Amino acid sequence: EWRTVQAKTVGPGRVLLLVGRAGIGWLGHLGAATIFLIKSLIAVFKRRQLHAIWLQIYYIGARTTGIVALVALFTWMVLGLQLYYTLVKFGSVRVLGSAVSLTLVRELGPVLTAIMITARAGSAITAEIGIQRISEQIDALTTMRIDPLGYLVSPRIVAALVSFPLLTAMFDLIGIAGGFLTGVLLVGGDPGAYLYRVQDSVEMSDITGGFVKSIVFAVIVATICCYNGYFTHMRKDSRGSKGVSLSTTSAVVQACVLIFASGYIVNSFLL
Repeated sequence: EWRTVQAKTVGPGRVLLLVGRAGIGWLGHLGAATIFLIKSLIAVFKRRQLHAIWLQIYYIGARTTGIVALVALFTWMVLGLQLYYTLVKFGSVRVLGSAVSLTLVRELGPVLTAIMITARAGSAITAEIGIQRISEQIDALTTMRIDPLGYLVSPRIVAALVSFPLLTAMFDLIGIAGGFLTGVLLVGGDPGAYLYRVQDSVEMSDITGGFVKSIVFAVIVATICCYNGYFTHMRKDSRGSKGVSLSTTSAVVQACVLIFASGYIVNSFLL
């Protein structure tokens, strides 16, 4: 019936029809992902999961530390250098510390950290759960009366809630150090002015806002990645191993887009 209506509709009506269909599908996935998240959080309290959560914190947090530190250092070495030469033109070199620290703590620290975790750990989570789905391991858990959400998804969500703020704090500290390295040690800026501006400009509300963003990003990334992996078998475009690869790609793209979109929304409430 839907295909018949779509075939008979032409012109602007067809465009509206396609947009409406895409919107309804998106809202359906949003509602399903929300229910998926709520059930997974409830399952945390139904069984002892401390060991599983600890393993996921190691996998999501500890094993991502290296790439996050490397990206933080080189990103802010480059930006510190660019900001220095930009501020020189306006005679405002002494505010370099404020520019680096506020940009990091308020926005780029949580966002870049979330993207790095998505690229490294989020894609692996989707692929792992997707393979378990197509190999019928999740069905075997259900047969043994083990809740798949509590066993596979809940520890990952809790681990993300723990790991994201910690890695964000580390990213901020390394980024400020990278800005100091280029803006002070390499180009000859005033170290006292840099450190004073960092200390004077960053307030507790800025730090709190950055951590709020990191928690929001943790929920989004963990939910999107686990959701795409868990329902890999329901993809219409492909099944099997190709479906896992498509689910992984879809999860990373969706998570990155939602990171930027939710960052804007959180900013509108915090500012």
